[in-house]
Amino acid sequence: MNLTKMFKAENGKNYFFTFALVSTLFLLWGTCNGMIDVMDKHFQDYLHLTKSQSAWVQFAHYLGYLLMALPASWLARKLGYKGGIISGLLLVSLGGFWFIPATSISSFWAFLLGVCLIAMGLTILETVANPYTTVLGPKQYAATRINFAQSFNGIGWIFGPIIGGAFFYSSEGAEAAQKQLYIPYMIVAIIVLVMAIIFYFANVPDLNTEDEYHLNEEKDKTVKRSIWTHPHFTGAVFAQFVYVAAQAGIFSFFINYMIEEIPSISQGFANSWFFNDRTILKEGNYFVNEKGATFLLGTIGFPLFLLGRATGAAIMRKLKAHHVLGTYALLNVFLCAVVVFKLGWISVTAVFLSFLFMSIMFPTIFALGIYGLGVQAKKASGFIVMAIIGGAIMPKLMGHLGDVYNMSVGFIMPMICFAFVSLYGYFWPKLSKAEGIAEVSTKGH
Repeated sequence: MNLTKMFKAENGKNYFFTFALVSTLFLLWGTCNGMIDVMDKHFQDYLHLTKSQSAWVQFAHYLGYLLMALPASWLARKLGYKGGIISGLLLVSLGGFWFIPATSISSFWAFLLGVCLIAMGLTILETVANPYTTVLGPKQYAATRINFAQSFNGIGWIFGPIIGGAFFYSSEGAEAAQKQLYIPYMIVAIIVLVMAIIFYFANVPDLNTEDEYHLNEEKDKTVKRSIWTHPHFTGAVFAQFVYVAAQAGIFSFFINYMIEEIPSISQGFANSWFFNDRTILKEGNYFVNEKGATFLLGTIGFPLFLLGRATGAAIMRKLKAHHVLGTYALLNVFLCAVVVFKLGWISVTAVFLSFLFMSIMFPTIFALGIYGLGVQAKKASGFIVMAIIGGAIMPKLMGHLGDVYNMSVGFIMPMICFAFVSLYGYFWPKLSKAEGIAEVSTKGH
């Protein structure tokens, strides 16, 4: 298939440049989210928190999504895509600059506030950018475009832990690391301000998906057409809730899992360039330390996540999007079960592979959920983004299981979540009563 066809509308206009510009937003929030995922362990060390207590970082992050999702949807409808994007960027910048006084205050609540503010800005960007990618070209490539854009999100997930690991951990201890916590967020705040200026002068047309379900027709004004009457949308809200819960849990406690559950490594491997200064000697054996776990997250975990996004976009040009979603989620159910059974390096491998197969879930659920909703897709987008609150609630359960039992047992939580996602994928045709984007995009060109 010629990639240019993905961005060429029926009226002949090519939206590739607009798509490329919007894709930078995916890179931004991927980087911010990746930094959050390595912050948990820092606060465990600095404030002597349990795993469940440190999950307040994730709670504050996803609380921002809950608080801002519907206002973000309203902003998108009132200000259009361009105005919504600029509003989101300004709020992210505010949250980034807040980390400067937060570092001086040096209290947990101050950092949680900064995390929440940034998340509120990211909520606006996700509410606007995700559905916007689906309308920048032919509708049959909507799922492919959003997965392609989310590949840039995957790149951000790689940068995030690398940047966070450089500032959130120090060879001099947690106290020294705490003093430099604001630096990466200050840099993000400045970059985001520049992006807001670029978007202000850029051409960002306000487009909408086709109204497949005739939600916007005024033929019968006695009938109130609601997006909630469409099972494929309501199912997407729940599927997104449990998916983000699973993703947030695995990402948040990856470092804990690697430190506590990974088998020992040989002295030769520990002294190699790969694990240089990234191991700790305990009872005569070498184990991965916090820096090593963060390094593995950035060099293996998130690159696999990015690979999954890139290959997933290609696969969905040939196969039905809902089938790919259902199958990938089912594979992750199996992988999480392998982790729970504590099979040594096999379980460690399963953790990494879960990154590969969860990669396509968020954008694919999003595309399937807003399918055919026309201008109402902006409103639907707000509710699907609101479902991200699952990442605030469920990781605390995973952390509790890790505190009471071990981090391997904690993977029961994402295992159950992936099972629900799989059911949504396989039952999507019945819920939507249409093959829609999944059918048209299977053939390619």
